[in-house]
Amino acid sequence: MSALPEWADPAVPENDLDSQGLSRRGILKRAGLFGAAFAATTAVPATVPAAASSATNPDPELVYLVGDHHVHTQYSHDAKYTLSQAARRGAQFGLDWMVLTEHSNVGHGNLGAAQEHADIVTARAENPRLLIFQGLEWYIPGAEHATVFTPPGDHEADVLRQFEQSFDGKLLARTEGTAANEALAVAALEWLAAQKASGYLDDALVLANHPSRLGIDSPHEIRAWRDAAPGIMIGMEGAPGAQGAALPGLRGATSIRGEYENKPSAQSHPGYPLDAYVTYGGFDWMTATVGGLWDALLAEGRLFSITTNSDNHRTVHDTLRNGDYPAGSGFDSLGKVPDPVETGVEQPGSDFWPGQFSRTHVGVTRFGHREVMAGLRAGRVWVDHGQLADGIDVRLSSAHGHSATLGGRLRVRRGERITLTVTVDSASRPNYHGVVPRLAHLDVIRGLVTGRPPVDRDSWRAPDTRVAETVDVSRRSGRYTVRIPLGKVTASGYVRVRGSDGKRHGAGLLGAGIDPHGPIAHTPGDGDPWLDTWLYTNPIFIDAV
Repeated sequence: MSALPEWADPAVPENDLDSQGLSRRGILKRAGLFGAAFAATTAVPATVPAAASSATNPDPELVYLVGDHHVHTQYSHDAKYTLSQAARRGAQFGLDWMVLTEHSNVGHGNLGAAQEHADIVTARAENPRLLIFQGLEWYIPGAEHATVFTPPGDHEADVLRQFEQSFDGKLLARTEGTAANEALAVAALEWLAAQKASGYLDDALVLANHPSRLGIDSPHEIRAWRDAAPGIMIGMEGAPGAQGAALPGLRGATSIRGEYENKPSAQSHPGYPLDAYVTYGGFDWMTATVGGLWDALLAEGRLFSITTNSDNHRTVHDTLRNGDYPAGSGFDSLGKVPDPVETGVEQPGSDFWPGQFSRTHVGVTRFGHREVMAGLRAGRVWVDHGQLADGIDVRLSSAHGHSATLGGRLRVRRGERITLTVTVDSASRPNYHGVVPRLAHLDVIRGLVTGRPPVDRDSWRAPDTRVAETVDVSRRSGRYTVRIPLGKVTASGYVRVRGSDGKRHGAGLLGAGIDPHGPIAHTPGDGDPWLDTWLYTNPIFIDAV
């Protein structure tokens, strides 16, 4: 197999590419990263300026770049791959961008972060078509984890190191769910915003990781993080990594996709039901529940994005084991674990390689680190598992010809009719499981926007959100467009789209009247992720005037 995805490989003719591949090759050409122009260069510029249309047009033509914001290497105490190995695999499995997110640790903060940065600089030169970010998996004081990352720049490693040593719940022993620790988490996000405002840091983004896994990310904490640093704390993992955790026979009879195998503890938010502690079609309860917490956040009228990623530590069916530390050494003294060693024998693991199963698609107009961050901030995001579709384009339009795409806002008069247009590029080749996926149905999920915060900041319900339309697309293939009239606008709201392969579904967690065929939990120990794949898009908001 080529080390490059097909659209980046000059040996692959354009006639063999799907439409998304063609658009991605086009953006490489415009950035000087393809063909003869690229052959003459050895490095990628740190950034490519955004096209003017990205800033001025609310509905630009987009190219969706595929990425993963949650990847570990040997600079995490519980992972094993070299950074070079992770980057090569990401490129092999079709990523355009990836974020290295090492766990906070004494060894990482004192030694590993600086060594990792040197490796990242090398990896950027070795993989010029892969946008590599240095990040951190932050132990949020009093809560779960989060991805924190910045674009390449003079202070990228320094700011992350300062952040880790000043605000990490694990390093500071601030893990309990106290008011003081919650305040420290807010202060951390405000500090990042201040670094950006001062010009010391070009940019920063934060996304909550596996938010329901332990039940300790309460609704009021998530709202507090979002409110503390708008535009920096932009969302959460809609689906966690570790999607191979429940492959039959791999980890035992109690295993769950995402390693969501916990029960409520004394630190868990008491308002969460037991349903919150497992995944549904591989997606976190907060996202999978129509009318649940994600929708409750959206109903306040503010964007909160979802992503999916590998959280790669140890890949399923891999035969590499951790190397051995030199005598008298350990992670804290070296800042990393030794290089992995080939055994020829399958080793324990729950994860897929970056891009192998989970993909976050970000809409951009130019190629570059900052452009990916701008696309994430704007919410031009859709996610899928198992390469369920080559591409999806979602547009909401008014009768007067105005339109908006994912993450955007459509301003319309009350009584004006609106139409949702969904263009799908069907999967055109086998996925990394060896089958050609087939999208079976599209669900249009619609909710009202109150425009105000809830009286109870621990509320997780959006009672006005439900599946408004379902379209059977099981007999369609290639590129096709579905136009769905949504009637006259009577109030502000939002629309989002969900789809699946149709193999496993049932009544949603809040009832069939709200979600007639949503994702369902699998039997513990029997959750082959390739047999239950879904895609979700970010919302488009409707501002009624």
